[in-house]
Amino acid sequence: MTVIETAKITSKGQVTIPNRIRKLLHVDTGSSLAFGLSKEGVFLLPCKVTAESPYTASEWAKIEKLVLAKGKVYKSAKRAKKHIEAL
Repeated sequence: MTVIETAKITSKGQVTIPNRIRKLLHVDTGSSLAFGLSKEGVFLLPCKVTAESPYTASEWAKIEKLVLAKGKVYKSAKRAKKHIEAL
């Protein structure tokens, strides 16, 4: 099935996805979309974005230890780095 709809690009580079296309893709306010480019043109896919922690469990444990060590002052960055590596 080929569905063709048109839309204009705003001065900010925004495009309103036509209602018919939104219904076919089952997307609504707050939905995430992925854009791709192929030889045939641009394609648009609904997708899910999930939050992922930038830290591992062991890194979080080190961060929590640092938080508990409040008031600790280091005379140099080198000493601070040594302390962090020792955690």
